[in-house]
Amino acid sequence: MLISQIRDGNGTLRVVARNGGAAHAVAGAASVYDLAKSAIRSGRSLSEAVAAAGQGEAVDMAMAASENRFAVPITLPDAAHLKVTGTGLTHLGSAAARDAMHAKAADGENDGGLTDSMKIFNMGVTGGRPAPGEIGVQPEWFYKGNGNILAEPGGELKNPAFAEDGGEEPEIAGIYVIDDDGVPVRIGFALANEFSDHVTERVNYLYLAHSKLRMASIGPEILVGDLPKDIQGTSRIFRNGSKIWEKPFLSGEQNMSHSIANLEHHHFKYELFRQPGDVHVHMFGTATLSYSEGVRTEDGDVWEIEAPGLGLPLRNTHRWDRSGKDDLVKVRAL
Repeated sequence: MLISQIRDGNGTLRVVARNGGAAHAVAGAASVYDLAKSAIRSGRSLSEAVAAAGQGEAVDMAMAASENRFAVPITLPDAAHLKVTGTGLTHLGSAAARDAMHAKAADGENDGGLTDSMKIFNMGVTGGRPAPGEIGVQPEWFYKGNGNILAEPGGELKNPAFAEDGGEEPEIAGIYVIDDDGVPVRIGFALANEFSDHVTERVNYLYLAHSKLRMASIGPEILVGDLPKDIQGTSRIFRNGSKIWEKPFLSGEQNMSHSIANLEHHHFKYELFRQPGDVHVHMFGTATLSYSEGVRTEDGDVWEIEAPGLGLPLRNTHRWDRSGKDDLVKVRAL
């Protein structure tokens, strides 16, 4: 089952569910967040809660996409209680682009010249897929922001004036809500564009945290249920209506150096991330970047990310905010 949030002609948010081609509003559901909380408290699965609610009006998904009526597929009243985070160097082949950005000369004291990126990638290869019930090696981890940084499907991914670059990262994200007892509950999985500033990151690896504090987008739909083991998607860039770059991307555990369970453990092991009522969007990484192939995106470029089984493609437009680049942020003393 796939679920999404779509605004109707009056701007009212509707939760939409579909199995196969037919899509219907979920009767009485104000949001995916409310529906998930209700399912948890009633002891139902999300699919069971959707079935119990009953079908509302039919929804034309293609028309909703063409009219940009898709909302972020998981929202809650206070965006500060939605955490957007991610992991890197988790996919087979993902170290190549990062290693090229952060390569350094061998000095005899860094494991035969391996970069830190290659070291942590190799740690994942050897210890990132523990046996069920066991704990594997922890991955790289980063923070992107709260719910305010999520652009709607079809919306704009905006670069701040001080950014050096804006590049796509086609990924899969896990979507979670924390129940009343502080237990993480997975709603499902969604396509994601983990938008980053790779030029800033390349200056120095310690700038990685800065490079990740950018917008992101997920959706348009959430896959409820297990993530396929082998995901073969496609990432594209369009400029002035013409495709300028296209490349397949792989995800799913068959193509990863870490298991999903291991990535989830090392995120939610922190009590900070198990606060009742909070929502988490946790991105699982990628091995495919247009930046690593010399592409520099421009204002107005359009990204398209799609993968079979994950619903409609995720499209977003790149926008540069050029105003106030040299403005100094001043702190006012009380």
